[in-house]
Amino acid sequence: MAIAWVVAGVLLLGIELHHLAFYAVFATAGCFAAALVAVAAPDAYLLQALAAVVVAVLGIALLRPRLNATIQHRRRPGGEPPGVHGGFVGQEVVTLDRVGGPGRAGHVRLAGERWLAVSGADQAIPAGTTVLVTAIEGTTLIVWPVDGHHIAEEIIAEEEEP
Repeated sequence: MAIAWVVAGVLLLGIELHHLAFYAVFATAGCFAAALVAVAAPDAYLLQALAAVVVAVLGIALLRPRLNATIQHRRRPGGEPPGVHGGFVGQEVVTLDRVGGPGRAGHVRLAGERWLAVSGADQAIPAGTTVLVTAIEGTTLIVWPVDGHHIAEEIIAEEEEP
């Protein structure tokens, strides 16, 4: 049974390395604790499971908040970013397609993902334009062109086309 606990721990560690949410790492520690109990008491399955749960829960409850606070402090000297997506505000990204005003969302690539975006300038922003994320409403980014003069020229040129 010790081998099964170790295999489960290694799988959970792989999940943690992929997501970095700091939950699976404590479940991994719980699995390894259960493996140690399994070596000492191979037939005590309930005790093994109890060791896994206790170690995981204690790690999540006691260590995870401190770990998150330490990492957030190192990312931003001012502490944790405001809100769930607060770290995205202030990022410069490039539009993937035309981004219009409310009701005419386009897309940008941020943090390796495609996000819905609307123009905060109430004017369409052409594809390939560098924009600044100024706010987030739900899952939609509010963006403003970084260089407004070039945008205005491109918008006028697009509007003149038949």
